[in-house]
Amino acid sequence: MKKWFTAVFYFAAITILTAQNAKPVIWTTAVEKLSEQEFYLIAEANIDPGWQLFSQNATENAAVPTAFTFDDSNGDFTIIGNTQELEATERTNAVTHATYFVFSGKAVFKQKIKLTAPSKKINAFVEYTIEDKNKNNSTQETDLLFDMTSATASHSSKELVKANMKTAPKDSKGLWSIFILAFLSGFAALLTPCVFPMIPMTVSFFTKQSKNKALGIRNAVLYGVSIIVIYVLLGTIVTAVFGAGALNALATNVWFNLMFFLLLVVFAISFLGAFEIVLPNSWANKVDTQADRGGLIGLFFMALALAIVSFSCTGPIVGTLLVQAASKGGIAPVLGMFGFSLAIALPFALFAAFPGWLNSLPKSGGWLNTVKVVLGFLELALAFKFLSQADLVAQMHLIEREVFLAIWIAVFGTLSLYLFGKITLLHDSPINHISIGRLSLGMVVLAFTLYMVPGLFGAPLNLISAFPPPQNYSESPYGVGGGQQALSTEAATELPDGAHLIAPHNILAFDDYDKGMAYAKSVGKPVMIDFTGWACVNCRKMEQNVWPKPEVLEMLKNKIVLISLYVDDKRPLDTNKIVESQLNPGKQLKYIGQKWSEMQTIKYKANSQPFYAIIDHQERNLIKPIAYTPDSDEYLLWLQSGIRNFKN
Repeated sequence: MKKWFTAVFYFAAITILTAQNAKPVIWTTAVEKLSEQEFYLIAEANIDPGWQLFSQNATENAAVPTAFTFDDSNGDFTIIGNTQELEATERTNAVTHATYFVFSGKAVFKQKIKLTAPSKKINAFVEYTIEDKNKNNSTQETDLLFDMTSATASHSSKELVKANMKTAPKDSKGLWSIFILAFLSGFAALLTPCVFPMIPMTVSFFTKQSKNKALGIRNAVLYGVSIIVIYVLLGTIVTAVFGAGALNALATNVWFNLMFFLLLVVFAISFLGAFEIVLPNSWANKVDTQADRGGLIGLFFMALALAIVSFSCTGPIVGTLLVQAASKGGIAPVLGMFGFSLAIALPFALFAAFPGWLNSLPKSGGWLNTVKVVLGFLELALAFKFLSQADLVAQMHLIEREVFLAIWIAVFGTLSLYLFGKITLLHDSPINHISIGRLSLGMVVLAFTLYMVPGLFGAPLNLISAFPPPQNYSESPYGVGGGQQALSTEAATELPDGAHLIAPHNILAFDDYDKGMAYAKSVGKPVMIDFTGWACVNCRKMEQNVWPKPEVLEMLKNKIVLISLYVDDKRPLDTNKIVESQLNPGKQLKYIGQKWSEMQTIKYKANSQPFYAIIDHQERNLIKPIAYTPDSDEYLLWLQSGIRNFKN
């Protein structure tokens, strides 16, 4: 009996141990050497048949996406970019219709790093969700060890290097918006007195001076290409001189925003007719001399001559575009100049190919100056956007929401009067009547002006939510008179320590990380960290267009604790809180925004805003963080998943 009991005991123990060690996913690691400092950390997941592993880009409600955390606490290395993965299989949940991505059989992930000090090993861990054939999910964590001494120049799995690797999707809408804005600005520049008359003159030159039509078309096309090259070269120089990172930082710098404000005001006054911004005549004369050489060089200098001669009209537009692109950083200035020059170059090539189209062009006249004046008003309105950003970042409360809207109402109201012919400027032709086009544009501008008026009394103004200061940065955050949402003094005193309410939604929020975490623990709720900025356009869009949606607002108010960290907060830190930067040793973090910006970079390997993360009380991610998400349904699913994972 005793032997039988012993045998059963050992059999049961072996069965339990075997079951515990049977893992559906086995992880292996390797290191690939790219240079003396740069390496790829490669993690490979071998997945048992009947199981699937959710990718980093999974959006399925019940799944925690695969997420890697690399221990860089010793400062031996820096992370470069996001973790890449082999392309996953797209699936759709038959019930929720949510799209998600999974791996079967094998999954491979690569993370590029740069060593800043000798290191023999790098520790990491991966959090992931697996699912069996019965749709049962399990979230697991596994420690990973990368042996740097075993790094090879070419990993045995060469397909990893050549495979179609991809990272978590990034928001490219900002660059597209720059390109589209630049393209439309190029067409606007065409309709100015400096450029429009040049179209028939230049096309006529090509068609008359060329031996045949084909040669004329070729020369016109090369002329257009030269225009594009000149402006793209300008964008490239701006990017190279300032650097992508520096350009991006300009958007939150008070002094640069003030400089941009003054610059755009000068451009606006120039367009309104007070003076012209011109380059030295000697430049144009020297370029004209080179243009007579003929051939490709002559065509290039003809294009350069156009850029110089038309600078009084195109210069302010180009300057404005470069200012806008500067806030995006990266290749935005190059892309902006490409879109602008493409719009200018296209008509020359097209009209050279089809000279008969010239007969359909409207004749030059006073309407060209009208276009220039309209652009001047738009420049003036945009200028106050930069003044508002400087005020927001410095928290001076000089250009609050009502003041900004009052200025815009005055600018666009005056523009509507100008379009209706009630106001004339210095270079305007006498007006006996106004055209249908001018009347229509005037009515559109007047309607836009009237649309902004309720904003003075608390209306959200969703159409322009990215431009005015947020509603809580206002003389009357809850509208004139306060309305039903206004807080009494008694209610305000009941707020937790360090908390405030975000108007007009009444969302309880903290701007102090430690106080927010302490409150979340006391009430048993997960935390949503909102990395935001006073000068962040997309942050305002999220707060004005996505957060007010009823289901989203209910979760933000009742299901989580919101901690909003402003990375461009220029207020100084208390003396006892000033610390040395981990990213830039020897440099001190003196401002509140610097502290939160470095926290986002180190912890989440991201530096763009808005950026949202849902974490538990141990500061672990409950779901993969997301950036700008204008789709309210997608944002709601993300919130629901994070809160559900906290409960589980």
